[in-house]
Amino acid sequence: MLEYLKDALLGSKKSEKKPQKITDPVKLASAALLARAAWLDGVLDTAEEVALNRLMVKRFSLNETEAKDIIAEATEDVDNGNDIYKYTKVVRNSFDNSERIDLMEMLWQLVYSDGELHEFEATLMRRLAGLLYVDDRESAAARKRALEKLGVGE
Repeated sequence: MLEYLKDALLGSKKSEKKPQKITDPVKLASAALLARAAWLDGVLDTAEEVALNRLMVKRFSLNETEAKDIIAEATEDVDNGNDIYKYTKVVRNSFDNSERIDLMEMLWQLVYSDGELHEFEATLMRRLAGLLYVDDRESAAARKRALEKLGVGE
């Protein structure tokens, strides 16, 4: 505690070396929703981590380092609050309907990347579909495409 106060008052070398924050709110919001889905079952296993990185690289044409930086910032942001509404609002305002459906497909790929859908993940996916204005039929189609891409049977 005293070390924290000392650093806060005097400034520390740690604070000088903080990574630069990502300024693109759309990438951050997308990564935050994906990170939230990945961690919801309480564990980020290797398959989920690989899927999260791959999905961000592919969707936003990022390199591995950029994707990891955005994911790290998003994960920190998600850890500091439980508000998914701010992320879904950014996505709703920035993505058209087909892009929101694509994001739902990415989310489905992520939650199924470990081979199973946990109850909490299923609940989150229903909530996200509603918050992103993706109807049930479109979400189900996105889920089916995600399962086909992963080669996972229901």
